[in-house]
Amino acid sequence: MSAHLEVIAPGLATTIQDLGRHGWQRFGISASGAMDTVALATANALVGNPANTAALEITLTGPVLACTGGDIRFALAGTDFAMTIDGREVAAHETHDLKAGQRLSIGSARDGARGILAVSGGFAIKPMLGSVATHARSQLGGLNGGPLRNGDLLPLATPGLLDQPHRMLSPAHRIRHDGPIRVLLGPQDDAFSAEGITTFLTSDYEVTTLSDRMGYRLDGPPVAHAGAVGIVSDGIVFGSIQIPGNGQPIILLADRQTTGGYPKIATVISADFPRLAQLRPGERIRFQAIEEDAAIALARELRRRLDRIADALIEIHRNVEPTSEHLLASNLISGMISALE
Repeated sequence: MSAHLEVIAPGLATTIQDLGRHGWQRFGISASGAMDTVALATANALVGNPANTAALEITLTGPVLACTGGDIRFALAGTDFAMTIDGREVAAHETHDLKAGQRLSIGSARDGARGILAVSGGFAIKPMLGSVATHARSQLGGLNGGPLRNGDLLPLATPGLLDQPHRMLSPAHRIRHDGPIRVLLGPQDDAFSAEGITTFLTSDYEVTTLSDRMGYRLDGPPVAHAGAVGIVSDGIVFGSIQIPGNGQPIILLADRQTTGGYPKIATVISADFPRLAQLRPGERIRFQAIEEDAAIALARELRRRLDRIADALIEIHRNVEPTSEHLLASNLISGMISALE
């Protein structure tokens, strides 16, 4: 019998994602992929996978999964979720073993919106156009082109427990930073009045319930256009902020359409994508415009962080009393700061 994770309950919107389906947008195919690439890289690093290995993206409420036909090591990264194995509470941001017959239950997000569940070796799912990322609107990728459903069987590529120590992510690397979402103005900021741009940059906006992987619809003070509302449709990227006729911003995300005809007042910088991915309905955000040089420097800093995730992992030993060295290494003392932050 082949080894699988059986979906007992799918969660709110659990999908299979990797880093995305790039190079096809000119044909009208969205890149899709994980909303929080830092969480994807972290979860994969914990279980010894390459950063682009497909994993489960969990939104707000997680699935219940049963291991059948084999054992597996897993880790959940991103935001913190309530999580148990056969009723025994286990922690996010560290590895655990799920043995055949055991059940993993992932509850609600305690803070933030999304987590990534990676399994050692990944899933044995055939890529479509170079990626297994799920794009539900076009029924492309994933297991059946959409979110997980009751009874789905996720085939495990290399079942078996790793002959390596368990690992955890240093607590210093789990901090969720606050502050405004940083943007570059444009490419159509000239389509808005000076008052409209000031409103956009000085107002609080709420993430509404009409939000998903395609985009966040925001609610707040309307942003005034300088003239006509529409433009000739052009390309959309992750983080593009459109302003339709009602003046309410829409932030386009991983499952965005490939082109759009509303003017884009600004674009979220790539370094803030992971923060963007963790916004929940009801949260309030504010935008801050920065210069291109600063955005490039922050993007390079994020790239260095991704390249050095392995440096932030700490070996842990199950069923052993923690030593003082382990506690110190885990940065559990107030005031300890990681060199990677």
